[in-house]
Amino acid sequence: MKGFVMNNKGYIQVYTGNGKGKTTAAIGLSIRAAAAGKKVFIGQFVKGMHYSELDLLKGIENITVKQYGSDCFILKDPSENDIELALCGLREMEAVLKGGAYDLVVMDEATIALYYALFSFESLKHAVENRDEKVEVVITGRYAPEELIDMADLVTEMKEIKHYYSKGVEARTGIEK
Repeated sequence: MKGFVMNNKGYIQVYTGNGKGKTTAAIGLSIRAAAAGKKVFIGQFVKGMHYSELDLLKGIENITVKQYGSDCFILKDPSENDIELALCGLREMEAVLKGGAYDLVVMDEATIALYYALFSFESLKHAVENRDEKVEVVITGRYAPEELIDMADLVTEMKEIKHYYSKGVEARTGIEK
């Protein structure tokens, strides 16, 4: 095709915004990549709880998932343990990004970790910029800082128009968790 560039360069994608679907989109892309024979690493910051997608993903040979959270602290301040888990996760993911063994690396809720100051933007930027050049990176979560948006090659914003959560509906298994 004229005008399109075919290459093996990995790009930086950001899925952000206050709407539902950021992690879901990243998981969809991960499944697509795995179906094409690519190796995928999904690191979930802030999350330590069981989510239904984990049951499916553990059955897909080319996908590895690790959680770097003790529980969901979004309605309270993060503990020292939350901070240590996130820092440990970022260090591990930095090695994964640099190692080149994975074609796609998803840094799920990394922007939430930034928002709650679990680690610095500079440390995230360093990890992403020093990755193997073939590694595609997806960073998800609300509150993506402008510096991350500027750094990214693709940014998708999920915008909440209406959500039943505001009417008191809790997260439902298989739909939101």
